[in-house]
Parts: sequence; structure tokens; C-alpha cells
Amino acid sequence: MLTTILYRSHISDDFPVRTLPEMVDNASKLNAAHDVTGILLFNGTHFFQLLEGPEAGIQTIYSRICADRRHHNVVELMRDYAPSRRFGNAGMELFDLREHDRSSVLQAVLDKGTSRYQLTYDDRALQFLRTFVESREKENYYEVLPAGYWEFISEHNDVPDSRPVTEGVSFHPVVDPLARQVTAIEATTIRPASGKITGDQLYLDDLATVKKTFAHAGLVCPDDMPLYVSLLPMTLVVIPDAVSTIVTAIEQAGLVPEQVVIGVSETEVISNLEAFSEAVRKLKAVGISLSVDNFGDGSAGLSLLTHIQPDRIRIDAGITRDVHRSGPKQAVVQAIIKCCSALEITVIAAGIVQAEEWMWLEAAGVINFQGSLFAAAGRFDAKSVAWPEYREAM
Repeated sequence: MLTTILYRSHISDDFPVRTLPEMVDNASKLNAAHDVTGILLFNGTHFFQLLEGPEAGIQTIYSRICADRRHHNVVELMRDYAPSRRFGNAGMELFDLREHDRSSVLQAVLDKGTSRYQLTYDDRALQFLRTFVESREKENYYEVLPAGYWEFISEHNDVPDSRPVTEGVSFHPVVDPLARQVTAIEATTIRPASGKITGDQLYLDDLATVKKTFAHAGLVCPDDMPLYVSLLPMTLVVIPDAVSTIVTAIEQAGLVPEQVVIGVSETEVISNLEAFSEAVRKLKAVGISLSVDNFGDGSAGLSLLTHIQPDRIRIDAGITRDVHRSGPKQAVVQAIIKCCSALEITVIAAGIVQAEEWMWLEAAGVINFQGSLFAAAGRFDAKSVAWPEYREAM
């Protein structure tokens, strides 16, 4: 299957540009050995490359490219399939944009095309190429430092014996890393297996789990700290007194509704949106906030935002994972941030495990994060959060 990959990257500071023709010549021979062809554009700072060939050959070449230390911030912009090659004359052909007139380089690139059909800018790959040549979208290029520039350090890693025992409940901090501040705590309880539980019992069990979670969270959550607790969205619909039960559980735990954020997952089916919206209004009427979790992982995200106005959303870990390497994920995150900014909704990036993920998202405008990069799930203690330290400043 003929595969196309487009990527953009940043030249490393210690790479001598004068050796670029030699690098391209060697790469062209390696590409040809794997039946891979394409073109490489260079503007003095960034590389942009289009590669075409059999899927196995493309993957072999692209894996080598990602591991090459002569560049960094490698972002895969597009991976697609086509019936024929756009550029099939050479394993790699270099266009140094500094040596071409900008007004003619686009046509010069098109003239290298080998497709039997005339290359036009209706083609997505060529639209990417045109954007790069014309230096558009530069405001969306977020350059991140290599992970080695940062170290994540906590004040201590031990669990203090003085903390209350909260069996079956784990705590996950939400943090603002640059401000070195815990902005919220999520409390989760191990839920009973629900595979054989159906009907109202599923939601009764869910509500019982929520009550248990509040009881344990009240032992450790500071008075002024927002507290996240998740429940199935249909629990609010199926159980008639769900909202009043939640309020009572909050008060019995020594908490106040204004510090509580109820999280509902986008992946869960909401079969009665009007009834759910009414339940949300009741929650907000008593001071409880709403978060839509796993945002981007389900099918209702944007549609849901037109019916209810959550106070927060948590971007799903499937989107944040390796976001620094994926152009499509970056575009989705930027769209989410823009949408939430217009609606004054706080964005939290969940599931962060790599420094590069955090750095890219921070550059994109996300402030609040959650993930094992900062703290593993367990018994909460602010001193166990690992904060980023810039190595050159240590």
C-alpha cells in the first residue's frame, strides 16, 4: 500500500548546515533502497519533508528520522494513502528555500511532480507544502526543549504515616506546574465490576460509590481545595433524588458544594439529554460545578457543549499522549483550547507522562495538568508532587 508521511522539524543548533547536501545524498540512497521517494524543504530553521513509498519502507525510514539528533521537535503532520506517487524521481530531493525566489518555488516544486495527473493545491499534502513555503501558521509552531532539560523533583516521595487511612480511595492532584500549585484533587474509588449489573442497580451502585468517595475525601481534602468526583451521567437521570443525595454526602463529609466538581465522562452514553441537562442545572443551583471528562474520546463532546455549559473539561489522555509529535492531535487540542477560551471553560490536560507533552501543552496555553509525570495516584500529599526544575538553573 502506497503510504505518504509529511513531517516538520527544527534543525539542531549544532548541525552544520554546510553538510546538508551530503546528508540529503546519503538519505536519498537509503530511501531508494526502501523504495521511498520524496522531497525535503529547508528554510534555514525548519525542515519539511514529504515521503512516499510502501508502508513498511516508510515506517523504517521515518523511525530513523525521528531518532536522528540532527533535528528535534519532529511533528508528523499527515499520514495518508494514495494510488500513485506525487514525487517519484529521487529518494530525496532538496529544496533550500533560501536559494529560491518565494514567488516561483511553489511552481518549481510542482514541476518535480511525477504523477500522471497535474498536481494541484486541492491535494492536502500540497496544501501543507504551500503553507510551509509561505511561512503561514508559524504562530502554531510550539518549539519544546528536549526532555533532558527538565527534572521533576518532589520534596519527598514517602507517604507520611500521619495521613488518614482512606482504603479503596486514591487521590490524583491537578497541578499548575509553573506556579508550583495544586489546583484541585481528584478522588476515585475502586468501583465494583459492572459487567453483570444492569438497569437501575448500576446507577444505585454508582451513587453509593460516590457517597463513599466523599466520605473518604472529606478526611484529606483541604477546605479551600476544589475536589473532583466522577459519576455516570445517567445516574443523575435514573435516580430521582441523586442530586439531593450528593449534597447530603458532601455536607456529611465536612465539605461544601462550592468546592466540589462532578465529573461526567464524554464516553458514557447520555440517552436523555434534556433530563441530564435539568439535573446539571440542579447541581449548579446548589453550587456544584461540572466537568466533562475524557473530552475528545467520545462522540458527543462538541455537541454536548451546545446543550450544557461545563465549568471545566479534561482532555482525554488518548489525545494528550505524544501530542508533541502529532500534528493532528495538536490541531485538535488547539481547537479545544480556542473553543473553551470563548466559553470561559477551564481546560485540564490529563494523562501527562512525558515532559515534552507538558511543554507543548503549556506553550499552547494549557495551565492545569494531571498525570504520573507530576504525581502517581495514591494518598494525597502536596509535598509528593514532582515540580519541574530547569536543569541549567539547578
